Amino acid sequence: MDFYLLILGILSVWRITHFLSAEDGPWDISFRIRKLAGNGFWGKLLDCFHCLSIWISVPFAYFLGQGWGERGLLWLSFSAGAIVLNQLITRHDTGRQATYTEDKEGE
Repeated sequence: MDFYLLILGILSVWRITHFLSAEDGPWDISFRIRKLAGNGFWGKLLDCFHCLSIWISVPFAYFLGQGWGERGLLWLSFSAGAIVLNQLITRHDTGRQATYTEDKEGE
């Protein structure tokens, strides 16, 4: 496994997982998928970045790995890498939220 493919796998897993769990997407595709999934198993899976990344990483590990041992390690590595990347991004993203305060008149 080349380092290049490892990085591509992690970035790809993060991108697809983030798209399905946190974005609306073009024409609200992701939003509609999450809405259609409801509150059952599939809906809860789409709401949890950590859980979803486990399943998104399966095909990447299968096609990029050679042998079942490497595939198993890649499966967990791709998911873990996507989770770490997501935590780094969201940690820095929280400071960007604008706050609105209204001054009361007469005070």
